[in-house]
Amino acid sequence: MPRYVMVIDVERCIGCMACVIACKKENNVADGYFRTRVVEEVRGEFPYLRMELRSELCNHCEIAPCIDACPTRASHRAKDGTVQIEKKKCIGCKACILACPYDARYSTPEGVADKCTFCDHRLKEGKNPACVETCLGHSRIFGDLDDPNSEVSQLIKKYDASVRLEFAGTRPRVFYINKKFAGGL
Repeated sequence: MPRYVMVIDVERCIGCMACVIACKKENNVADGYFRTRVVEEVRGEFPYLRMELRSELCNHCEIAPCIDACPTRASHRAKDGTVQIEKKKCIGCKACILACPYDARYSTPEGVADKCTFCDHRLKEGKNPACVETCLGHSRIFGDLDDPNSEVSQLIKKYDASVRLEFAGTRPRVFYINKKFAGGL
């Protein structure tokens, strides 16, 4: 099975929000809710300011506290290694939402947990996630980390790739390259 990961080239993100809109449309996400977001971080003092745009989403962690917290096993690891939610099993207790150190989950208007799925329905068809397909700056790169010839494998080797909240010990599958602020993750 593949080990899907996403590499986000922070330098290439132009803040257009096409990824956010594509995700909402592709996954029928309710108004006011989001499975991915673009965070703007500004540092410095005027007039010497620097800005970084950083896409954030579910990290599909290898050690996923959301799975351990779920009393019904609605949150689970799929056969392809991604972290998914079986909505029919979700009782809306929000334990998984509280357990996620990345603030990547939310409760839908129907009261069940939701988050990025890496567009698992698209993966089954051999397609990339909608956010990757739509990214105007080509800052989102998706692929199989276990394939040494994949673009994601090459980028992680070439750059000093980092993950958000490394100290959490979750072994995330979303990597960042070309970031401006070392502490910004």
